[in-house]
Amino acid sequence: MARIPATDDNPDRRRKAIRYAVPVLAAGVAAATIGLVPALASAGSPNLPDITAKKLIEKIAASDTQTISGSVKFSTDFGLPAIASAFGDSLGGSSTGGSASANPKDQLTKLLTGTHTLHVAADGPDRQKVSIVESAAEYSVIHNGNNVWAYDSGSNQAYHSTAPQGAKSGAGTDHAASTLTPQAAADQALKAVDGTTSVTVDGTAKVAGRDAYQLLIKPTQADTTVGSIRIAVDSATGVPLKFTLTPKGSAKPAVDIGFTKVDFGKPAASTFTFTPPKGAKVTTEKAGADAATKDGTKAQDNAKSALDGLNVIGTGWDSIAELKTPKGSLTAQQSNTKGSTFDTQSLISSFGKTVNGSFGSGTFVSTRVVNALITDSGKVYVGAVSQDALVKAASK
Repeated sequence: MARIPATDDNPDRRRKAIRYAVPVLAAGVAAATIGLVPALASAGSPNLPDITAKKLIEKIAASDTQTISGSVKFSTDFGLPAIASAFGDSLGGSSTGGSASANPKDQLTKLLTGTHTLHVAADGPDRQKVSIVESAAEYSVIHNGNNVWAYDSGSNQAYHSTAPQGAKSGAGTDHAASTLTPQAAADQALKAVDGTTSVTVDGTAKVAGRDAYQLLIKPTQADTTVGSIRIAVDSATGVPLKFTLTPKGSAKPAVDIGFTKVDFGKPAASTFTFTPPKGAKVTTEKAGADAATKDGTKAQDNAKSALDGLNVIGTGWDSIAELKTPKGSLTAQQSNTKGSTFDTQSLISSFGKTVNGSFGSGTFVSTRVVNALITDSGKVYVGAVSQDALVKAASK
């Protein structure tokens, strides 16, 4: 699947930023990051030649698979269904068919909770398709060259965006949907592996009818909320077929992403073509030079600014990101794509609890994996760590 273009040339800063974001990206917020164990594992484990963790990681890195299609189950349980619903409603999304917007930024919030069935297809870095299949409707995002289409069958609405002429393929478009696979989640998790991590091969499994090795990643530090990450790797191709993130002290995964059916053949070209149905309401983002500034350059500048203001406290899986938010940003009224507004601070306060320390006071917002401390002075501390670790970081 396509990777999100880098927005910062400093590899050390990018690696540190990736580490605290791993649980979100892996979920798919990613996260993320698609499957329940009973649906994917067979009664027996395949008998495969022994392989070391180092060789298995090298096998993943060397995989040159460019084409893939199949069905995926995407399951998340962060322990905050209410806040996910609130954010979805506030941003214009919906957990059922018939959303008021086909924009991916609105629709993909539904993946924050529950179990969803996805159909995915890829033909190299320039063509991907992801469809979220619900009981009443289907929502699809199609990336083909410089074009991105999204369509919600429940509301008969479509969204279209293009990259400007001469831009890198896919630039200025929303590729959140392309991260909703075991491959993308595994890629982010492996970037976080270092001396603070135990990595072993923990047996074999059958996933989507294919023989796979199981790579087990376990943080060794005390403050992290991540218990383990398990990646099932196709023994023939080296492609990750299943990704499971389990919080510390729990047997229930917070993120479970896996193929239930998979085919490494080349998808038909028609898979990546789309024409809006008759009567569909189409929202189009402006293309050309203006789009390069508004959707491409501006977005990258904003991302770089965010990283410039990022201070990473600690090391390894216990790392905490300290961010300084612009004055008034947490109390400002935010607008969604429908034009309505919501109060960010009120939303945060509704699902958080007040904490105090030598730093002053603030709001602690927790999930089963990622926790955040938002101080009244405007600083945000976030990471896959305990509340005590966040308070200690803010008090320094």
